[in-house]
Amino acid sequence: MEEITLSPEKKRRILKNAEDLLQLYHDGSLGGKIMPEDANPGLEKDTKENYLYFTLPMALNYQRNSYKLWEAAKAAYLDAETHDIFSPECVVKMKQEELRTKLLRHKVALQPNKHIEIWARLCNTFMDKFQGDVRKLFWDNDNSVKKIKEYILKNKKEFPYLSGTKILNYWLYVMSQYTDAKLEDRQYITVAPDTHVIQASEKLGLITHEEAEKPAIREKVGPLWEEVFKNTERCPIDIHTPLWLWSKGGFKVKVDE
Repeated sequence: MEEITLSPEKKRRILKNAEDLLQLYHDGSLGGKIMPEDANPGLEKDTKENYLYFTLPMALNYQRNSYKLWEAAKAAYLDAETHDIFSPECVVKMKQEELRTKLLRHKVALQPNKHIEIWARLCNTFMDKFQGDVRKLFWDNDNSVKKIKEYILKNKKEFPYLSGTKILNYWLYVMSQYTDAKLEDRQYITVAPDTHVIQASEKLGLITHEEAEKPAIREKVGPLWEEVFKNTERCPIDIHTPLWLWSKGGFKVKVDE
């Protein structure tokens, strides 16, 4: 990929608008602050179960309604008949049909084959490499975003969909918000380039409409936001939720772009 650069003038303009958007977010002006992952059973942040809860469904968060996914995950967790899908120790002992039935029951899975395979593969990976404990993945990599990302990307087949550009970054952001993970280098969590983030980036003038329409834009948006926040006190992921909510709300709140 070519080197990402922004003119000083454009960087100043985008940075100002980003700060304005962040302020609107913190003021509550971008609508409700309720995020999809707020649908959770309220587990203790430091527990093995909490880390698994916010990891396994994330791998199925592709081209679907995130709110419905996490509502389904919470329902499945609280249902005694399906609770064990969140335990890698139990999943690896299940026959595929049993796992399929349980994942489909509350619509955690929507695809009866692919989603079941993804869930099973992840559970096998965590059992084989980390004793069924996501926390061990973090501990083994010194709670370093850079090291965790490098490990997962070197073993992409063992982390289906979780290793994707969008989901990997957003998963690490969610883990930093909903677990007790003390990630040493948050600056390496870049913006997760989903549809709303891309649309909001275009609205702010960071990318053009033509660029937004190209498939490669998902690989470009993250580095662009890294360039915007370079040598500032902000981390790129800080802008993700404000961008997401702004777009989700139809850009009703004015930002002087």
